Amino acid sequence: MVIKMVKKDFIGKWRITKMGAWDKEYFDEEVPAYIKIEKNLMGNFHFGYVQGEIDGRVVKRGGDEFLEFTFDGNDYGGGDDVSGSGWMKLKGKNNAEGEIKFHLGDDSTFQLRRMK
Repeated sequence: MVIKMVKKDFIGKWRITKMGAWDKEYFDEEVPAYIKIEKNLMGNFHFGYVQGEIDGRVVKRGGDEFLEFTFDGNDYGGGDDVSGSGWMKLKGKNNAEGEIKFHLGDDSTFQLRRMK
């Protein structure tokens, strides 16, 4: 069975449940870690001490649709401005996976679950 994903399927608030580079104790340090995507594919995220604004677009690669995004924000743990890019791919209606890459810095995979 082929499930057709569309732009609206990315919209919503997503709970970060797992990150490859950081453990739950870190990524939930200040708030329950999340990524939020609005109707215009802009949004924001917060994990650990990092907060940022997202600018996204849906692209098709190899028959799959991805939300690719750039971001700009701050790492309040170190006081540094941060920027970078990432992507998110739906895994059914309520789960997703992706990766975030900081310009000249760390990168991490992540797992997401849609919040109600």
